[in-house]
Amino acid sequence: MGAADDIAEFAALLRELKQRSGLSYEALAKRAHMSTSTLHRYCRGDGVPADYAVVSRMARLCGATPEELVELHRRWVLAGAARERGRRGVVPGPEGGTLEPEESSPAPTSVEDRPHHKHWPLIAAAVALVVTVATALTLNRDDTPAHDATPGGATAAPLTVSTRTYAWDDPQCEGKYLVDRPPAEVAPPVMGQHVPGWVKAHRAVAADEQRVALTVQGTGDEAVVIESLHVGVADSGPPPAWNAYLGSSGCGGGVGTRSFDTDLDAPHPVLTPKAGQRGLPYKVSRTDPEVLYLTAHADTHDVHWYVDLQWNSAGRQGTIRINDHGEAFRTSGSRGRPVYEFLVGGTHWYRDA
Repeated sequence: MGAADDIAEFAALLRELKQRSGLSYEALAKRAHMSTSTLHRYCRGDGVPADYAVVSRMARLCGATPEELVELHRRWVLAGAARERGRRGVVPGPEGGTLEPEESSPAPTSVEDRPHHKHWPLIAAAVALVVTVATALTLNRDDTPAHDATPGGATAAPLTVSTRTYAWDDPQCEGKYLVDRPPAEVAPPVMGQHVPGWVKAHRAVAADEQRVALTVQGTGDEAVVIESLHVGVADSGPPPAWNAYLGSSGCGGGVGTRSFDTDLDAPHPVLTPKAGQRGLPYKVSRTDPEVLYLTAHADTHDVHWYVDLQWNSAGRQGTIRINDHGEAFRTSGSRGRPVYEFLVGGTHWYRDA
């Protein structure tokens, strides 16, 4: 199945749910907190939401069953992966592999006391940045060191991994960030897909915790077993003496189907399944991807970290190193730092603590 087919199947299920609900496009869009034109685009297959929370909210408003929600999530993952392949110019190769275009170049990678808590406003126009949120990571690319242990020296792993940082379930649920700037020099906050651009513009560091989503998908129909995930620490030191800026209050990320926690303050951080969920191994293929949610916590250290994914398939095995678009993920504690928040409809940052 091609990229267009994956996106078309996702859009078809959205249309089916919408039609069954009996709601007009305008009514459903209003309840789902999106524009009517955006809803039309998703249902036509002209776009794929970057955040699954948008899809889940719309489906629940349409009365989707638990089984339909699972299928919708599967189709969203496939459609998102197809969209990313289209952006990178990846085309199907022989025997389910992929072919990259020749000679392609990878992208370069006065303060008042705060009166009370509010959620951040959506001020996308405050920072006019365009950022690619997910970048596919495969073997044999300069920004993703990997080792293929297959005898005879295979040339590519039979799976791809795409990363999405700051991957909260609800776009309004963003975390805390350390920024080496006074409040007057920090732009108003943004949400959802605009967050990576805001983070990059301010050289911000995720404070206390960081949530990363990994979309793992096989390149062929043969199953690939994800055997293990190992956290590696590239560097660790004391947290920087910077100001902390809140993304929201009391609005944490939910527990995804495959969710893991890791304590970066530990001497040897490990990933453990959340809420009693079944851990590894998992199987993936081209038609059955998995989304793995990793939440990294730091309290007393500033940690640069990465993840090594070990896989095997049909007698082959190897390791893919996963990082943040060619650089290590970075998560730092913020204990004792001044904390600021931006109120809804406000004009400046307020001191919170």
